[in-house]
Order: sequence, then structure tokens, then C-alpha cells
Amino acid sequence: MNNNDYISSIGEITLIRIIEELIFEKTGRKLIRDDSFFFKIIEENNLKDIILNSDMFNAATDAPEQMSFYQMGRKSVLMNISDLVVKGVKPQGAIISLGLPENLKVIDFKCLIEGIIDYVKLWNINYLGGDINKSKEIIINPTVFGFKDPKKIIYRKGLKPDDLVLINNKFGLTGVGFDIILNRKEKLEDFPKYSRAIKSILEPNDIGKEGIILADKQLATASIDSSDGLSKSLKDLLLSNPKMGFEIEFNENLIHQDSIKYSKDYDVSLEKLVFNGGEEFIHLFTTNAKNFKAAQKFVNSRGGKLFKIGKVISEEKIYFIKEGKRIELKSQGYEHFK
Repeated sequence: MNNNDYISSIGEITLIRIIEELIFEKTGRKLIRDDSFFFKIIEENNLKDIILNSDMFNAATDAPEQMSFYQMGRKSVLMNISDLVVKGVKPQGAIISLGLPENLKVIDFKCLIEGIIDYVKLWNINYLGGDINKSKEIIINPTVFGFKDPKKIIYRKGLKPDDLVLINNKFGLTGVGFDIILNRKEKLEDFPKYSRAIKSILEPNDIGKEGIILADKQLATASIDSSDGLSKSLKDLLLSNPKMGFEIEFNENLIHQDSIKYSKDYDVSLEKLVFNGGEEFIHLFTTNAKNFKAAQKFVNSRGGKLFKIGKVISEEKIYFIKEGKRIELKSQGYEHFK
């Protein structure tokens, strides 16, 4: 078998064997070969819910042309892990199905699988297996799962007036990255000042564990993963919390410094970069104001970070405060098929 061969020349059985070999080489674990997948639950005496997430990665819509096969594999798993961790759940297992074009080269297939395995290994997740089928483009469909005491899961519903709004990273970086990749004609190398922004699209930062930390201490009242942009994430929280709204401070706690520079250098709306970027995988939490200092101290002591960016209000609107002015947020964020 030559690495430059197309996968159509080696077939499904050989592809599965490649996955098996890479999993064993990198993790020491063996792929399950059976009609179903099995996962042993160790804590048999504790009542826990199983929490699952399955977000599909479609190369045609989710992978810029500059993204490597390794980065595709990595990001496909990262975006699913993010949705579990923000609920306070440590992911434990993954089933990953693949749709692959027949003209995909073996070497590129291996890179794709290595990206997947390296990121599940980072989180000590058991990659159990999955299905492989032929498709017109690369499709990666992970299902990631974990277990949690239902009393400690951080749901979207739970906002209360005057709760503080917290984030575990700053917004605007992916807005810059997308603007460069999608709207600028220059090569990526022509933007050395904004390499972090470009990398945030092609190889997002590792997911923080703040959600797990807050959940275990029951210090968060609600949470959401921001992958469709801050604007849409805030609106999605409101859908689960009628008669509630937000007042967001448009300041250095919210905004990544690179987006401020880029906005000035290229005359791009800073509000658009911050609120409509998308694919940040930043985690947004709310907490009772009296618990904020304890939450921040506890998270910081475990290597995490929290930034206070606003509060919950008793009005079904979202406002941001900029230079002393209270402005209603109208932008929608990203939505499939629109």
C-alpha cells in the first residue's frame, strides 16, 4: 500500500485496520469489533445521566481550503467535546462515523485520523469506533458522551435577574480570522500580526475545563457553548429563559486585543467581529453575583479563567454598553441554511 494511493484502491477493511493501528499506537487501546459498542460504567452505585453530543463536521461547509486534514480531524472532535464540557460533563467515550470521497489519498486519511486520535487522547476519551461510508466530501460525525449527576449538570435554563455573565476567553479573534480567510485576497502569510486569529479558525485553542469545575461546585446557574457567535448564543439562552435578557459590557473583559487592532487597521466593525464571529468554542456561564468571587478564585486555582462581561436583566432584550451608551443588539449570528 502506497500513501499516495486513493482509498478506493484499498477498501473499507484496510481503512478500519489503519484506524485500529493508529489508535493502538497512540493510546494502547484496541478498537471494538462487534455489532454494537460497549462502555463499562465504573460508578455503579451513583445515579448519573448519560450526556451525549453529536455535531457533524462537513468539509464542504466547515473546512476553509487552508485547513489541513489533521486540523479537520482535530476540530471535528473538539467542537463536540466543547458542548459536553460547557454542561460540566467530562467526556469519556466517542463513536465517530466517517463519510469519505473515494479519491481521498491514504496519507490524507491517516492525517485525518491522527487529528481525531490526538485530541481524544488529550482528554483521555475512549475512541470506541464507528461507521465508514462513501460520500462526495469528507464528513466526520462524532458522538461524544459522558456521565454526570443530574443535579450538577449546567443547563441553558436557570437564569435569574442580576446573575452575572461570565466567559472563559475573549471574543473577536475568530471574527478576524474569518475576515482574513474569507474576505482578503492576500496570502495568509501576509498577516503575521494576526497569526493567532488565523490559527483560531484552522486549529482552535484547547477547550477549557471551567464548566467541569463550576459544575462540580454548583456555582453556575446556566451555560452555553459559543460556536455560532456570541450574539446567537445569547439569543439561544433567552429562548430557554423567557422574560430574561442581558446587558453586556463592551470592554476589555469581552474583547480580544487583536480584534481591536484589526478593526482599526482594516476599518472593520468591531461589534461585528465580536458578536458575529462564530466557532469560538468559548464557554459562557451565569452565576449568582454573591458567588462570583468564589467561582473565579476556585477556577483560577485550577488553571482556568473567568471574565465578567455583564448581567442578566428582567427584559427580553439584549443590550451592550459602549462608551456609556446602552445599545440594543440586533445581529443574529450564524445559522445553517441561511
